[in-house]
Amino acid sequence: MSAPSFPLRAANAARADAPAHAVARPRISRVVAALLALAVIPCLAGTVLAVRVVRTLLAHDSLASAATSAATFTAASGAASGVAQRFLDAPAPVLLHVVAMIPFALLGALQFAPALRRQRWHARVGRLLLPSGVVTAVTGLWMAATFPRPDTDDVALTAMRLAVGLWMLFTLWRATQALVVRRYAVHGAWMTRAYSIAMGAGTQVLTHVPLFLVMGTPRGLPRTIAMGGAWLINAAVAEYVVRTRGVA
Repeated sequence: MSAPSFPLRAANAARADAPAHAVARPRISRVVAALLALAVIPCLAGTVLAVRVVRTLLAHDSLASAATSAATFTAASGAASGVAQRFLDAPAPVLLHVVAMIPFALLGALQFAPALRRQRWHARVGRLLLPSGVVTAVTGLWMAATFPRPDTDDVALTAMRLAVGLWMLFTLWRATQALVVRRYAVHGAWMTRAYSIAMGAGTQVLTHVPLFLVMGTPRGLPRTIAMGGAWLINAAVAEYVVRTRGVA
């Protein structure tokens, strides 16, 4: 009986001595998968919007006649394509925002995979993520500060967008500072905070679902609460992750 039990005891001892990250790998992979699923929401929505804006602008360039003013034709095309007029009047920040946000959202999720963090891939992708994050934040501020406010939004939501954009820029600046002095744990903490703000767009879909079911399209205060609540949820989760890692 002792001979067969020896391999079993050895296997149990090996499991007990296994490093913590080996046990946590399935959980981490689920976290990364969840982040990717959350990131897909704003990426798809942004891609659809960008394609509609470009198609509408191209249609304007090819079909506008001398008898039809550019403003009149663009407005008519926007109404027909379902694109808000503010996006057609100033397409540059919209398109830049989408182009920068997609890699920041998708590649940023993969940065949380432990196996990739231990490879050069993490550093190489990081060189893309920092400027992508900055462009995402700056274009978000650009649109919040200059675009006409839609009738679903109130002044409080506009102010919130500006505050969130400034906070994201601050987190990216602190992440860059930490990277320069090779404080990698601190760098990771600030990048986690920045990513959580950017992914507010994904969580906002979830916070809006109950409102859509109860009242249709939310406007004013309910919409502001749903938008702000999503950012708060993400910020709280990010702060929990940072604190559990022992990084301030």
